[in-house]
Amino acid sequence: MYNMLSWDDMCLVHAIAEAGTLSGAARTLHVSHPTAFRRLNRLERKMGVRFFDRARDGYTATTAAEEVAALVRRMRSEVLAVERRIAGRDLRPSGTLRVTTTDTLLFGWLSPGLRRFRSAYPDIRLELVVSNDVFSLSKREADIALRPARNPDESLVGRRIGTIAQAAYIAKTMAKESDCVEAFASLNWIGPDESLTYPAYDRWLEDEGLVERCRIRVNSVYGMLAVTRDRLGLSVLPCYLGENDEQLSRVGGEIPTMATDLWILTHPDLRKTERVRIFLDHVADYAKSSQFGLVK
Repeated sequence: MYNMLSWDDMCLVHAIAEAGTLSGAARTLHVSHPTAFRRLNRLERKMGVRFFDRARDGYTATTAAEEVAALVRRMRSEVLAVERRIAGRDLRPSGTLRVTTTDTLLFGWLSPGLRRFRSAYPDIRLELVVSNDVFSLSKREADIALRPARNPDESLVGRRIGTIAQAAYIAKTMAKESDCVEAFASLNWIGPDESLTYPAYDRWLEDEGLVERCRIRVNSVYGMLAVTRDRLGLSVLPCYLGENDEQLSRVGGEIPTMATDLWILTHPDLRKTERVRIFLDHVADYAKSSQFGLVK
């Protein structure tokens, strides 16, 4: 009886196996390094098993530790699945809704729609996760994701609510009489850096012969907007940003090859939850009625 693994024991082994170091596991578990060290030693004495081979460069999991870590992952997955199913039975238009989207979509397009949603459904509390990272809906990091995507995750459900139009923009004080992209080919261009993962932009720069003129790389679309405003060069931006910025002028027409579908997605277990369903419908209706650079 005294040799049974507790949940805390299993979480400790899992954290060390995932981090590969005791200090990394301690940070994950929000305990001190000495505390994690004592707990591991006590656990190995209690079980009479060595869970890790210890070396200066880290901790290597033994077969015993690998089995425990795999069990923790399975148990956490099952718990998350139960939570989603329980949440999916909630038919009240109330509770907390965690929504993740990008900074540009929130500030440049979605925010007015959220104001209308809050007015219509005051009992639904919104938690907004503003990030360009992809959050996992299966792990309940968010309930709903609003994302530009060409091929959304097939394990999720939702709908395409529009297409984000894109065009080239320049600071008005730099603009000339011609509105053709070719007229600005000799100027500096602004593009995404590798961390932004924007293959459509990179292909367009290459197709237009502008790769060598792309002298500034930025890791966010808002960053590209800022340096465009400040006369550092031209950039391609979502039209919902560029058209509503008084300091910018469009160069040429929309760029069809850079248009991106806008999706609103959730996990299948949550689609019948009332607050989720209401939010999906509300944002889809808002997309139909808005004129902020979305092509229907």
